[in-house]
Amino acid sequence: MDSGKKEIQDTPTDLHNLKKARLKKLIIWLAIDLVVIVVVFVLLLHKPDRYAPADIDSFDHEPGQVSPYLTHELSPQFYNGSQRGEPFELVITQKGINEIVAGWGWPRMSDGAMMYAPAVLFVPDSVVLMSTMRVKGVDFVVTIVLQPKINEEGLADLRITEVKVGAMNITPLAKLVAKKMYAKRIGTVHVDTKTIEAQIAASLLNGESFEPVFEVDKRRVRIENITVEQETLTVRLVPATSHLQTHKKSNNSD
Repeated sequence: MDSGKKEIQDTPTDLHNLKKARLKKLIIWLAIDLVVIVVVFVLLLHKPDRYAPADIDSFDHEPGQVSPYLTHELSPQFYNGSQRGEPFELVITQKGINEIVAGWGWPRMSDGAMMYAPAVLFVPDSVVLMSTMRVKGVDFVVTIVLQPKINEEGLADLRITEVKVGAMNITPLAKLVAKKMYAKRIGTVHVDTKTIEAQIAASLLNGESFEPVFEVDKRRVRIENITVEQETLTVRLVPATSHLQTHKKSNNSD
């Protein structure tokens, strides 16, 4: 039945213009995708200005050996302070901690990635951990920022506040992956969660607080405060009974 209306046919010119418009849109989207890929790649390959790996050759010990700074300075300070039975402070320098870390033996392999050239920075209120990660021949600088503190309950928090690859912030993704790795580790391998090493790992990977108590030659000490300043980290330690008793005494003194 004739509706009385003439059906409008697309002319060859109209079809040609439509194809040109679609091609133009496709080119625009491909260009945008290309720009995004380039920007992401540039961000990932960015090398932070403050990244300055320690010169291992400048240290007085060979890689893999125990650092003289640890054995001759930190350990005696810690041991002597704990034996006095009084509050004391342990001051760790940025240069000293880099000497210790450099002696751990690098590079290190993890899931097909090679990590090397570590660097530790002490900046106000934060500890910055940096290292180069090589994946399939491409190098990326990974930055992890911690804000160690003793919370209001007298427990230690070593939570990660920022994770970057190059200049790209991947903190939410990194925290999610870390939690899954921690849960998998706890679920598949027997781990004594009461050891200080396990508690530190749980704080870093799973955001758990822990009682910062150490035993030295049958004397227990507890970290009462952590202060991070430019190039120095100061730990105040006190004789430990329980964190609750010591924390109450500290609050009363305030």
